[in-house]
Amino acid sequence: MMQSTIFKILLFPFSILYGMGISIRNFLYKTKVLRSFSFDLPIISVGNLSTGGAGKTPHIEYLIVLLKDYINVGTLSRGYKRKTSGFRVVEPQDNAELVGDEPLQYKRKYPEIQVAVGENRVYAVPEMLKSKRDLQLILLDDAFQHRAIKPGLNILLTEYSNLYANDFILPVGRLREWPTGAERADEIVVTKCPPTMSSAERARIMALLNPLPHQHLYFSYYAYRAAPYYVFNSVYRTELNETLDVLLVSGIARTDYLIEYLKTKVKSVRILEYEDHHYFNEAEIGEIEAVFKHIDSKNKAILTTEKDAMRLELHRTYLTENKLPVFALPVEVAFHNDDKTKFDKRIKEWLLDFRA
Repeated sequence: MMQSTIFKILLFPFSILYGMGISIRNFLYKTKVLRSFSFDLPIISVGNLSTGGAGKTPHIEYLIVLLKDYINVGTLSRGYKRKTSGFRVVEPQDNAELVGDEPLQYKRKYPEIQVAVGENRVYAVPEMLKSKRDLQLILLDDAFQHRAIKPGLNILLTEYSNLYANDFILPVGRLREWPTGAERADEIVVTKCPPTMSSAERARIMALLNPLPHQHLYFSYYAYRAAPYYVFNSVYRTELNETLDVLLVSGIARTDYLIEYLKTKVKSVRILEYEDHHYFNEAEIGEIEAVFKHIDSKNKAILTTEKDAMRLELHRTYLTENKLPVFALPVEVAFHNDDKTKFDKRIKEWLLDFRA
């Protein structure tokens, strides 16, 4: 504890310098010295103030499911850690190295929507419209700090166990910018909440975040409603039960929520954790195999997230030849109380009222 405190004190000047740089950048956008571009179609940004782990991917998927049957939806990401560059429309046969894990996940799960990646999103939006002229909505993934585009609706996510109001700017804390950046949000969603919450707890968080009069606050949690599926053939599923021993392989930010859930469902959980968006090498795949085979159990499985499955797929040949049972656990976003009704209504009303 003492070492952690000393370390943060030493890093404090760097946080101040970083924060000053961010403040100058935001000031330049606010005074229009730096320009934000608007477009003639609805754009919804989903992002957060902190580094990963707030649940952007499941919330983007929630919006896709909410809207795809009514309008033509597209998603735009930068394609974090992909090994290509420039604008690219994602196809189901692509791999994570070409387009990134999250965009590939969107396209595989919802092949009817347009999914694109591009570092320069101001350039990417017109390119998306060129390739799909009937596109009616773009969901910007992880774009709260991407000020070059001015979205019509800004959705800010903050994790229940890591609320931005209790955090500090990098590198002392996890914030990409000062908490005052939350003022740009139209909707604020507290994510990864416990499945049950008291009204007193909601009120406490409401008081802590203190949303502005125009902002709406919602509380969401993760629901694991579907059984894990074999990553190379989703027809095959396994049940989570008290006889199953699990090796959890994860390369996503902050897995506490998932681990706690699994501990209530299975006999035992062994964990191999890697950095967020981690690309597994051959040695690590071998490590996964060795650890799994060392588990003394007649009923065992390797469990991973859908996002990790996109990167593990790069080792498909090895995993299938060695008959490693890798299953992905789907996750859905659910809202507390009547927040789902309010959130859905807000999104749909905003779209109906949109004017270019």
